[in-house]
Amino acid sequence: MKKILLACLILALAGTAALAQAQVQAPAAPEVQGPTQQLLQTVTGSAADSILQSFVLITLLSIAPGIAVMVTSFTRIIIAFSFLRTSIGLQSAPANIVLISLALFLTAFIMAPTFDAAYRDGLKPLQEKQITEAVAYERITDPFRTFMLNNVREKELAFFQDMATETAFGAEPSERDLRILVPAFMVSELRRGFEIGFLIALPFLIIDLVVATVTMSMGMMMLPPTVISLPFKVLFFVLIDGWTLLIGSLVKSFN
Repeated sequence: MKKILLACLILALAGTAALAQAQVQAPAAPEVQGPTQQLLQTVTGSAADSILQSFVLITLLSIAPGIAVMVTSFTRIIIAFSFLRTSIGLQSAPANIVLISLALFLTAFIMAPTFDAAYRDGLKPLQEKQITEAVAYERITDPFRTFMLNNVREKELAFFQDMATETAFGAEPSERDLRILVPAFMVSELRRGFEIGFLIALPFLIIDLVVATVTMSMGMMMLPPTVISLPFKVLFFVLIDGWTLLIGSLVKSFN
């Protein structure tokens, strides 16, 4: 084994030496001049730009789930759907994939003007090489900043601004700074999601209380009240056209 490794090392060194000698003895290639050189430089620059754009696109796709949770309406919608399923008493219906897919499509519906503005003002001019990457970043993120400012609670925004003032952010941090705006928006969305969840759970809780009272008065101590209340809660949700009512309320809750 040692002999084989030694032979491979010798062959590699010999090949390297031969290649270096050939490069020394080979005549220097004539330098390209005129329009040909300009064409080669243009092609090289275009290839570098394409590689850079592909790298940025792959990076954005890898962090797309995090962006969907942080700066869009997805958080509030999925919390409301989770409260709905728990309040009815269903464990796996609708399935998680159904709720997440519906939340994603509703997010795309609500965020459509924001996505269109980001593409029209930032991404498209960047692809056409009309603006630089720094300008494109500001134009792409500006619609999302506007959306978050329109839906964030002033209390959370002031709270994070005060915390930023006490740290290394500077004396007067801007409310449009993503380091302040994103966490304030997420906390605000969590609060509103739980507020909506309370309003969703309240009528189903009343149904559970009524069914539990009736079953206990009838002496049905061994039968869990949730077994009887589940069909009534499903029937109630269907009769009031609950999905349309809930989705319409969620869409209208965003400014």
